[in-house]
Amino acid sequence: MAELSTIARPYAEALFAAASSDKSAAGVLDQWLEVVAEMAAVARHAEVAQVVGDPNLGSDQIYKLVHGLIKSPLPIAAENFLRLVVDNGRLAALPEIATQFHALVNASSGVSDATLYSAFEIAPDLLADVVAALEKRFGRRLNPHVVVDPELIGGIRVVVGDEVLDTSVKARLEQMKVALTA
Repeated sequence: MAELSTIARPYAEALFAAASSDKSAAGVLDQWLEVVAEMAAVARHAEVAQVVGDPNLGSDQIYKLVHGLIKSPLPIAAENFLRLVVDNGRLAALPEIATQFHALVNASSGVSDATLYSAFEIAPDLLADVVAALEKRFGRRLNPHVVVDPELIGGIRVVVGDEVLDTSVKARLEQMKVALTA
């Protein structure tokens, strides 16, 4: 069977094209991100996956079930997209579709997701300063997500795509350990 990312790519690209052509309101892509994330969360739910796996259910019943679990109002294009995914039996790929859609939206707006691992919570004003410095370092706008990891002891570890900047105390101690044992 094909990999999930391979299956999800054409769906994500088609969804991105539909969302990009939707000129109904300002911030449309942000609204689409929320809707797609909610669809993915419903598809990711274990009980939904179990019910959807029932061979006695038709695609109309599955569509009505999934659509009923989504709280946000869906644009017509999103309803059509959901029906297409259900009709093609690709509901399990919806979380990966959402991930790839998010990456396409970020790429189109010149933004990258950044995960900041910190030993402690970062105050909002300090976070703004850190993000500004990181945006200069990485040469692009960043959408930060902070994760508290007490094992770092101090400092931060930043992951942007496949790039990692590790200034944590834990990393420095590991470097010292390697240097001393070499």
